[in-house]
Amino acid sequence: MVHEAVAATNAVVTLDVGLPGIVWGWIITMNMWAKSIGTGVIFMLFYLMKRYPEAAGSLRFPVTVVSIVFIHIFLLFTVIDLHQMFRFWHIFFTPHWTSAITVGAWIVTVLVLVLFGMAFATFIKKDNALFDKLLVWAVILAIPVTLYTAAIMAEATARELWQMPTEAAQMILAATLTGSATVLLMGGNLPYEAKRDLAVILGLSALAAFILYMSELVFGPIKAEEVAATLEAVKGHGEYTTMFWVGQVLAFIAPFVLVILSVTNRSAGLLKVAALSAIVGLWIVKHVWLVIPQLLPMS
Repeated sequence: MVHEAVAATNAVVTLDVGLPGIVWGWIITMNMWAKSIGTGVIFMLFYLMKRYPEAAGSLRFPVTVVSIVFIHIFLLFTVIDLHQMFRFWHIFFTPHWTSAITVGAWIVTVLVLVLFGMAFATFIKKDNALFDKLLVWAVILAIPVTLYTAAIMAEATARELWQMPTEAAQMILAATLTGSATVLLMGGNLPYEAKRDLAVILGLSALAAFILYMSELVFGPIKAEEVAATLEAVKGHGEYTTMFWVGQVLAFIAPFVLVILSVTNRSAGLLKVAALSAIVGLWIVKHVWLVIPQLLPMS
């Protein structure tokens, strides 16, 4: 805000000025990346429990722990990003239900309680039936938790690159990509068929996400002049060109190719490389896509 007093009338002129520079940086990237892993492993555990219940049983506790850890990393960076971080309790005591942040915070809180219930059921109570019931609720809650960040980005004023439903699709694909990759790295006593299924999910998620990003890159400028100007940062000799393509290769192209080679040759080693590449690459992809719209002045 810029205030100026007019001497003749004692009137105060107020001018709204857009925040300069990058407001959402690596902290928000960590937020989205950790959330993708935290929800993605739950999706994968649910799939494995339905397809391979006996073999996947040993993953109940470790996957729950991984989910709890990454959901709390997600929450940590969410709170850190708040300008008044020690006032986050207002979300719970004076909620505004028209805000995606408020709705998301409540759903995440319930998800965390369910995850701790799952950990209690499998590690302390040894009640697999209870765990499986809670897992269903965890999956249901994980879907809006995965999607609500897309809603927040789509609400951003004058950021045409972040639009629904494309961002929602990218959030789901990020969860299935990193979820399958993380469970593959965890390994366990999964049979080859289960690992092959996870590899297929990883490969298809990578392919679908890559197609969406390329569609935005090619056809986005037709939608709006702002998108065209924004994407110049990753085209030609833009300042984020190298980082953008490194992320695309690591997150999508390399995992897709490695999955094909690993399934063809039944190579578990290639699958681990593909999984690690996808997890690291997704952080880069998310960071570039988060930053480049903010490079464009809003005035």
